[in-house]
Amino acid sequence: MTKEILSKDNIQLNVTLRDEEEAIRYTGDILVRNGYVEASYVEKMLEREEMTSTFMGNHVAIPHGTEDAKEAVLATGITVVTVPDGVDFGGGNIVKVLIGIAGKGDEHLDVLSDIAIVCSEEENIQQIVNAQSKEDILNLFNGVN
Repeated sequence: MTKEILSKDNIQLNVTLRDEEEAIRYTGDILVRNGYVEASYVEKMLEREEMTSTFMGNHVAIPHGTEDAKEAVLATGITVVTVPDGVDFGGGNIVKVLIGIAGKGDEHLDVLSDIAIVCSEEENIQQIVNAQSKEDILNLFNGVN
């Protein structure tokens, strides 16, 4: 059976995170816990962040591993973590929505495209941050599965 790319288990609402590193680890640990990636992938997510910020604007960051982290990906998956109080990603960039991505092969390109469509609307970002249930998130991202 194929794993769902985004399931309720991959969503965490109203989380408080101290800083960028904790935010990336938290997001990556969900991918590890739910069998999408090996633990080494989280370190590659941190490495990617050092190379270039995954802050995308609109209070969204999309942490993901480096190119050489591909062998640590077991299945394509995404996590959605909401941080209503925000977490500082440096340079005054406050993130309220973390979307962690692990893509098998080139599947991450389709997933990124679906995420970009959802996140391009500021109204959708507000809906994600204010989501009261994991179903609310699943409904917004229904294109990714």
